[in-house]
Amino acid sequence: MERAALFDVDGTLTDTNHLHIVAWWEALRQADHVVPMHAVHRALGRPSGELLKELLGKDRDSGQDDELSAAHSALYGQYFDRLAAFPRAGDLLRELAAEGWRIVLVTSAGGSELKALRRAIDADDAIFATASADDVSEGKPAPEPVEHALQLAEVGAAQAVFIGDSVWDMKAAVRAGVRAVAVLSGGIPRADLEAAGAQEVFDDPADLLSHLKNGPLALGS
Repeated sequence: MERAALFDVDGTLTDTNHLHIVAWWEALRQADHVVPMHAVHRALGRPSGELLKELLGKDRDSGQDDELSAAHSALYGQYFDRLAAFPRAGDLLRELAAEGWRIVLVTSAGGSELKALRRAIDADDAIFATASADDVSEGKPAPEPVEHALQLAEVGAAQAVFIGDSVWDMKAAVRAGVRAVAVLSGGIPRADLEAAGAQEVFDDPADLLSHLKNGPLALGS
């Protein structure tokens, strides 16, 4: 029976969350919006429009959204040649693929950003498919990105595990009926991840790799 391991990327496989925080903070600051970095951190993982709604309120001038998003992208793009994966992230994907898992990346990144992230992970040979924000009408915490990943992997929800680092990742997985597993490498507290539906929590990809024989990704688990 085919099985799929669905992975968020930023904060889960790559050490990029705080780069996004700084880029969003600076983009907002340039537009005279004063938003604390911790608030930006907690909003990460949502589509840009929802992130801005979370940070600036539903009554904001949404006409600024595209400009703010473009500013964030330009600022974050300065880091593309220096993006780094977490230790053993690539090894984790390759080991899972060798065990027969279909690896699908579930990310809001696309285009040159996604290429930079995949280059950092350096495990293209293990990746079965990628579900990007361009493929869906709603981003996490809506279930659509996870459901699309299931379609790409050609498996049902019961044959998949979703691994992510944010509250939005966990909620999307739960709503799609997929087992939710969290990592702490994105900086979100364990209690918040568990409250959002994480069934198991690991420190980072290396910790998850060390538990392949008896963790949520063990064959037969």
